[in-house]
This record gives sequence, C-alpha cells and structure tokens, in this order.
Amino acid sequence: MSLKTVLILLGLALATIFALVCVLLTRERSPRSCQQLAPEQEDMEDGQSLVFADLTAEEMSQVVRYLQGHLGVPLVEASRAKPGDNCIASVDLQVPPKAEVLRFLDAGGARPPREALAVLYFGKQPEPNISELVVGPLPVPAYHRDVTVQRYGGKVPYHRRPVTGQEYTDINALVQRELGKAPNFLAACCESDGTNLVTLTTAPRGFKSGDRVTWFVLFHNVAGTGYYLSPVGLEVLVDHGDLQVSRWRLRQVFYNGRYFASMGDLEQEFLAGALEVVRLKQPQADAVLGSMKPRRPPGSPGPQQFEPQGPRYSVRNNRVTFQGWSLAFGMNPNTGPRFFDIRYRGERIVYELSLQEALALYGSNCPGGMSTRYLDGSFGIGRFAYELVRGLDCPYTATYVDRHYLAETDTPKTNQNSLCIFEHDSAVPLRRHFSDSQSFYYGGLRKNTLVIRTISTLINYDYIWDFMFHGSGAVEVRVHATGYISSSFLHGRGTDYGNRVGPHTLGTMHLHHIHYKVDLDVDGQLNSLETQDMEYEFVKDPWSSQNTIERPFLRRARLQREDEAAFPLNAPMPRYLSFVSPNSNKWGHPRSYRIQIISFAGKHLPTNSSMERSISWGRYQLAVTRRKEEEPSSTSIYNQNDPWTPTVTFADFINNESITNEDLVAWITVGFLHVPRAEDVPNTVTVGNSVGFFLRPYNYFNEDPSVDSPDSVYFSSDQDPRACGANPLACLSSAAACAPRLPPFHFGGFLNL
Repeated sequence: MSLKTVLILLGLALATIFALVCVLLTRERSPRSCQQLAPEQEDMEDGQSLVFADLTAEEMSQVVRYLQGHLGVPLVEASRAKPGDNCIASVDLQVPPKAEVLRFLDAGGARPPREALAVLYFGKQPEPNISELVVGPLPVPAYHRDVTVQRYGGKVPYHRRPVTGQEYTDINALVQRELGKAPNFLAACCESDGTNLVTLTTAPRGFKSGDRVTWFVLFHNVAGTGYYLSPVGLEVLVDHGDLQVSRWRLRQVFYNGRYFASMGDLEQEFLAGALEVVRLKQPQADAVLGSMKPRRPPGSPGPQQFEPQGPRYSVRNNRVTFQGWSLAFGMNPNTGPRFFDIRYRGERIVYELSLQEALALYGSNCPGGMSTRYLDGSFGIGRFAYELVRGLDCPYTATYVDRHYLAETDTPKTNQNSLCIFEHDSAVPLRRHFSDSQSFYYGGLRKNTLVIRTISTLINYDYIWDFMFHGSGAVEVRVHATGYISSSFLHGRGTDYGNRVGPHTLGTMHLHHIHYKVDLDVDGQLNSLETQDMEYEFVKDPWSSQNTIERPFLRRARLQREDEAAFPLNAPMPRYLSFVSPNSNKWGHPRSYRIQIISFAGKHLPTNSSMERSISWGRYQLAVTRRKEEEPSSTSIYNQNDPWTPTVTFADFINNESITNEDLVAWITVGFLHVPRAEDVPNTVTVGNSVGFFLRPYNYFNEDPSVDSPDSVYFSSDQDPRACGANPLACLSSAAACAPRLPPFHFGGFLNL
C-alpha cells in the first residue's frame, strides 16, 4: 500500500471520527431517545383524592344488595317496574361534607366514611313517594338513613319522578294502538301504518302540579339517520299519570294546525274530506334530510398530535396531575362532570367545579315545540355520556377513562372510554415577544393546555363539555353544542318561530342555558367579592392647565351582601369581578381570582311564568352566595316534571347574607340563542356555538407563573437559533422520529344501548 493511500485513508478516518463526535454532541443537547419520561408526580398522600371518587361497579352492587335485604318492601328492577311498583331508581356517590373532607385533606383528620346516595321510587305505598337514602359505610353497607325531609323539607311527591325507560315503552305501545284507529289517514299522510313512525317526548308534562300529561311529536323513522328533521305533522297528548298503565289515555291529537279529540275523530274528518292532508313520502335512506353518511371517499389524513416521549400528565385513579395542576374528577349520572380539590402549585384554587343543569327552551306554533323546556339533568347528562370516538371526539392518543353508573337497573352499567384526558397544543403562543429595538431577541411559550372532556348525547343534541387547565394558572370551562336540531312541521306562520330547513321542516328557535357551580377557595376558604371597572374623569392637564384630558380611572368596590352579587342575565356587569383573599401578594394587592364569562344567552323566562321558579338560576349570569351544605345544587331532577312547585328553588339561596370574608360559591349561567338555519342540516356545527367562562389569577401571584415552564423559548441575536442547546425548537426534528405506533381503532359504544 502506498504512502499516499495510507494518508488518504487516515484522513477519511479522522473526518469520520470528527463527524461522529459532532453528532453525539448534538444528540446530547436534544432528546436522548424516544423513551417515555415519567410525568411529574404530586406530593399529595397517595389515595387522598379517593374521598371524591365515583362509586365502583362493585360498590353499587353492594348497595343494591343491601337495599334489597333491609327495606322490608318488595323491590322490582327499575328496567321493568311499572308506576305502581317499588324500585331503585339510581345509586351515586354521597359526597362527604366539605368540613370533614378538609379536616382529612389538610389537618390529618379521619377519612370521612364512604357512602352512597340511593334514590327509590315507592309506588306500591299508601302514599307513593320518592325517597333518598344514604347507605354506608362502603364497601360493606351496614346502615341507611332517609335524608329526603332533611334535603327537601318534606317527602317528594311521586308525580315528580323522571320518566323511566319502561314508562316510555308503555307510552309508545299506547300510541301505536291509537294510531291503528286511523289507518286511512296514516296511509295518505305518511305512507305508513304507524310502525315506521317514532315519537319524541316533550317536557314539562302539563300545566299544574300533579299533571303527568305529555305531548309526543311523531316523525318518520329512517335507519341510520336522525329522525328529528322529518316531522309528519302529527302530535298526540298522552295522560300517563295513573299508577295503572291500563288507565292511561290519549287526550288530544294535533295535525297540521288543527286539534282533534282522538285519532278516531281525525280519521272521520279525513274520510269525510274535511281534512287538509300534506301527503309525505316515506324518506329513503340515501336521500333523507339530515343524513350524515359521507358523500365523498376519504381523503388524505389530517394533522395528528402526539407526545414524543409519552404523556406529560399523570392519571392515577380519579386524580390528574399536570405541570403544577392537580385535581380529582368524577361524573354524576344526572348532572354530569364534576371536579374537586383543584390545586395549582400545591395551593387549592377551587374546592368544587361542577355542571348543574342544561336548559333547552323552544318556540313553535305546534304544541310539542311550544311547550318544550328540557331540563337535561332529569334525563341524565352523565348517564348519557357515551364512548368517545378516538381520533375525532378526542385526539387519538388521549387517555380514555371508563365511567360506571347505576340508573333504572339493579346492575351497574359502564360507558367505556367516555371521558378523555389530553394535553392540547393550541397552535397559538401563550405569550411571546419579538424585540426589534435596543436589543434583539425572541421569547415565547407555547399554549399547551390540559383538557378533560366528555360528551353527552341528550336526545337530539350533543354537548361537548371541556374543562381546561392552562400554564398561566387559569381554568377555562367551555361547552360546545352540536348534534341535530329539533324541528316542527311547517304550517301557517311557522317562520315566526324559526326558519324553514326542509320541504316541510321548521327549524325551531330555542335557547341553551347552562348552569355551573364554582366553589372557589382563593388562598383559603374565607373570601370576599371585589369589582373593578373603568370610568372617565375630566381634568386639566397638569403641565399647562389650559387643556382638558379625559383620563380613565379605576373604580373599585367591595360587595357586601348576596343581593348586590346577583347580576341579572344580559344586564351590564362589572368587567372585573374577583374572589379576593384577605392576604396580599408581594405588591400589596389582595390575592384574587377573576371570573370572566363568555356568553350570548337568550332571554330568561319571564318571572311571572308559572314555572319560572324551577329555573330561577337562569335569572342571573352570576350570583355569589355563602356556601351552605344544605344548598349543594341549584336545581333538582324533580323540577322537570313539576316545575310549578319546584323541589329546589335557586332564587331562595339569595337572601342578602353577608359575603365578606366568608366561604363563597359562584353560580354561573352561560348560553346562547339558536335560530336554526339551512346550514344546521345535517348537524349544528360547533363553530360559533361555544360559551363558557374563565377563572384567571388576578394578583394571586407575583408574576406570571408560566415563567417557570420548561417549555419556554428564548434566543437572542448573538445566539445560533439552530443550536438545540440554545433553542429547544431546534430539537423538534429529532422528536419527529418518536411518532408513536397508534393502537388499532376500536369502538364499543353501541353495546350498552
């Protein structure tokens, strides 16, 4: 081998060694591998959050077995119980009193006993009633106590009970029998013998306490699509108040603007040629109004988000931790998602954040539409939160959690993967600045947010419930509305109540009002309420005294009593409203959290309405009251079927008590008016149909707490921004190699229907 060849090979070897060293040095500054990193763990003692945990399926079963053996009355399974039977309607967690929980969490006190709240319908009694029993201790029950009178001031009348699935089955059987009395009319109007028509319930059920009389709207049913857009113009009023199903009756019939005493009378009018009939063809599945089936073949996949080194949040039992945040989550089968002990950097910000109610109030010139005021808690906001579709309802790689419930059955049910948790890159900076004067640099932080989501399908509507926790210490609560609009048959002056969206379909106007409970504990339990807003003052300019300046100044006020802190819906409200602590931050200002509401609510029901008190929470966009254990919720599932004598009246919570240095609760109403238009077919889109509120730190810290985020980016003009050590964004090319292998798609959401 010649000397020249040796020198060439030696040079190549040295170049290779140099290149390898450069690669290794670069890798040292970038993520070392795709190995998953363990997320930060909270210091809280293991298992403390279980004091808030939803009941397990086994605990629910234990409660059922205990009740079956200790009440001394026969119990029929609710799924087949008739109105004249006794049954267990539901079983849920009995949340312990706040004082007991705080002694346990903060002062080393005993763990509160774990208990369940069982709702029973006693129909086979001399005086039928609804009773609520606390059963404990779990997991092996040994006692129960009736808390109905304690909670509501008396027994709950039986007619207030929500309608069960078995009751709807019996009503549908009655309707089918009645439809059979008008065969010629049905064939002419609807190409039907009645079997291809479905009913949609309305609520409330009558005009006075004790009524159980419901309008049912009939639609053409087409498999694989929403029937809500295909009304046939026929509606029936059913009296189902008697304990004996055989005594239920069809009270009245409505068709195309006219009322009839019975289906037989309607048939006679038709045969006599005295009835104007709109002849509808049975919709075909491939052309039905509102079909959601794709019209084009799939295109290329859209963007996907993933965590290069695994989730940066931790989920353990019912507790989530993420970059300083920690919280306990759960699901009430009636009212839906609830959160407890929300802490940031170890300090409790919110003791309880929970959904309370969702109201949908309609207008129409048909009886079913004009009388509809759905209170969705009575149907089951949490119960009907079904399995989420991976990759669409939530990111494909989100963490999915099962939820168990026991309602209208003696056997617990599971909604698999019905709650998701994920870190969301909002694709917008949380904060940033590009400096182009004096010194040149860039600093910023991505807006990465922890999101906890569940979606409830309540008949036609789908509500997307989002709870978000930001790196700035802010909590964001948001609800999106989607799903199908409800509709009426278009006749007469129908467009006074909405827009025509199909050949004979009126998209009926309605409002969505949502109510939340927020038990803030800002730097301790004792808080006050402070408002701030701007005014202008006209002053002589101090440097010449010849001109006038309109100078904005800050007007601060402390609200002393509950009546001052009840802000009517849609009325002007102070732009800054905060829960303040007696303690100050470094700069001498009270440590506070600000409530910022984003809402486009419709008008509240007039207060002279006979049912207004049942939804009196809707009078206020915000009401702040002293927290009381005997005021756990702003409404009741029993308000739906007796709104004229409400079981819980929120307006009574506001009685002008002092709210200075007290344990306070904020009750927040958000919502929007929805006038359906052609673009609501097939579905209402989420764009522009979201409302909510923020809880934002206001002088709570000495500076923005996100400055401690490990995701911060900063580089100056004298640095090389391509260097991974100086700029973590330069490391992303290697992170892209860590794209995960996605698990196979699976969906079992139809199994429990």
